[in-house]
Amino acid sequence: MSTATQTPRTGTPAAEAPEPQVIRPDRKRTRLGYNIIALVTAAVMAFPVYWLIVSALRPNHEIRSYDQTLWPSSITFDNFARAVKQDNFVTAIQSSLIVSITAVVGGMIIATLAALAIGRFRFFGRRALLMVLILVQMLPPTAMLIPIYAQLNAMGGLDEYWGLIVVYLVSTLPFAVVMIRGFVVNIPVELEESAMVDGCTRMGAFRRVIFPLLAPGLAAASIFALVNAWNEYLFAYILINDNSKYTLNVWLMTFTTERGTDYGALMAASTMIALPVVVFFMIIQSKMAAGLTSGAVKG
Repeated sequence: MSTATQTPRTGTPAAEAPEPQVIRPDRKRTRLGYNIIALVTAAVMAFPVYWLIVSALRPNHEIRSYDQTLWPSSITFDNFARAVKQDNFVTAIQSSLIVSITAVVGGMIIATLAALAIGRFRFFGRRALLMVLILVQMLPPTAMLIPIYAQLNAMGGLDEYWGLIVVYLVSTLPFAVVMIRGFVVNIPVELEESAMVDGCTRMGAFRRVIFPLLAPGLAAASIFALVNAWNEYLFAYILINDNSKYTLNVWLMTFTTERGTDYGALMAASTMIALPVVVFFMIIQSKMAAGLTSGAVKG
């Protein structure tokens, strides 16, 4: 007699339930090893940030002590108070906001126009231009420091916001153009043509059809440009010598004087500068990841 289970109407054998997948012991050990490596790597990378925050909460005498502990014996907010009262704190915030926001907005406008030209139109040297953009992105900033300084000095751009803005804007353009171009080539030309057939101008088709589809790429590129401009130190230190125009990262050096370094206030100020960027990145990291990957499917 057959032992196969028969269905009541058709008499055909019923589908057998799938067997549960069994994870072999060697795979369990491999996964455990990867998890341990990931945790150790995360701890090593997070420890400097943890030490920065803990040092900002330590009293000054404990920071200078040779007997350091992982947790302060007493917590104080005097370091933050001294950091806020430091000279040019408000002007440093103002300078960083002016330079960063202007560089990001201007960079995104130029990068979008360049990406549309490279992605939509066929012209001589298009591929060579794209290759040059990628190669320029590989150059270290220190290799271009002296030429940039000499050129801005000849143009009167030293100690001026616009000189630093131009440097930040140009430094983020190659990455932004390549990223936004990936979105442009994935948008069918027929969508734009249909909008123009329905009565839209080319600018109207861009505003109503193309721009909403480019929004994720613009968001990811603008985040990269903002973090780059907000955290940059070398060019700001070299190109700006006026104390009233220091950005926040250059302003941190005012905690070092002839009497020594106020490490507590320095750590507190560094925490305040880094915290907004970290919180903002944690909020939008999923959107940034989507923008980085969705434009890289084609082109």
